[in-house]
Amino acid sequence: MKSSYWQRLHNHEKRMFFWCNHVISHTFLDRTFGLLTHMGGAMFTIIGSLSIALLTSGLWRSAGWQSFAALSASHVVAALIKKKVQRIRPYLALPHTKVGRNPLKDHSFPSGHTTAIFAVITPFLFISGWLSLTVIPVALMVGLSRIYLGLHYPSDCIAGCLLGTGSALFIVILSR
Repeated sequence: MKSSYWQRLHNHEKRMFFWCNHVISHTFLDRTFGLLTHMGGAMFTIIGSLSIALLTSGLWRSAGWQSFAALSASHVVAALIKKKVQRIRPYLALPHTKVGRNPLKDHSFPSGHTTAIFAVITPFLFISGWLSLTVIPVALMVGLSRIYLGLHYPSDCIAGCLLGTGSALFIVILSR
């Protein structure tokens, strides 16, 4: 009984993956997601959070440091989970997956890029509500880009979103 539930869930996830990876495929999205995905990468998230922490003042500075702390903490947790779960990336497991240039070869669960972008944006949501109208859709698009580019399953990105947001909420609460 349990195995049939998990099998149905996995089959549904594969259908969602192939919809993102094949059905909505377009040259414009290839370029857009190819660029947008880097907003969840180490260079962008580290430089972005540290720049705000070091170059601003007041609430923005505090949020910058919280963002950097959440990024650091969530990275450690994500790395430990990846090592434990060892889920193979979809482009290595599913035939006919479209994949971009220089694909990562480490494990896919959870999505590190999605974890990072949500860890970075969450502290800023507490100081500026209007900012959420911009950064939440961008963060969601970073997660979608990881699926579109064949690097993650949808559940990898959902887990990354929860891990990044949860880490940031913990840091924000801890620093009050």
